[in-house]
Amino acid sequence: MKRLWASLCLALGIACVPQSAWALLDSCSVSATEVGFGIYDPFSSSPADSTGTVTVTCFGLLGGIFEVSLSTGQSGTYSARTMASGGNSLNYNLYTNSSRTSIWGDGTGGTLLQSVNCVLVCLGIPNNLTVYGRIPARQDVPAGAYGDSITVTVNF
Repeated sequence: MKRLWASLCLALGIACVPQSAWALLDSCSVSATEVGFGIYDPFSSSPADSTGTVTVTCFGLLGGIFEVSLSTGQSGTYSARTMASGGNSLNYNLYTNSSRTSIWGDGTGGTLLQSVNCVLVCLGIPNNLTVYGRIPARQDVPAGAYGDSITVTVNF
């Protein structure tokens, strides 16, 4: 099983760099766009929603399914990921679906992975996976720039 790591930074920016060298016929790249929520209104009765994208592109003569997982970030848990601003935290989460009912994680504790069919990505065609983000409504937090860093892992 090979692993490719990338970073997905929320509300701060993005840096996605493969961290391992692979054989000539087995190469992949992962990139991600930020899930930027903009200005959060703690008095709003509606959650703040946003989306980002994880893109997986592979070249080679492989077959099968890739599994794409997301880390817990600084919170260490999938039940409520947190963004921080100094000593303050703001709960949020990342989901695999637009209704934001399935938490995107590593397949443990009720979280789901995203699967990618290698028939498409092994031909060098980018496969875009949407990351659905949500900050629950009415969190009493001080003003500030909140952020978290999520690791994207591709196993194949």
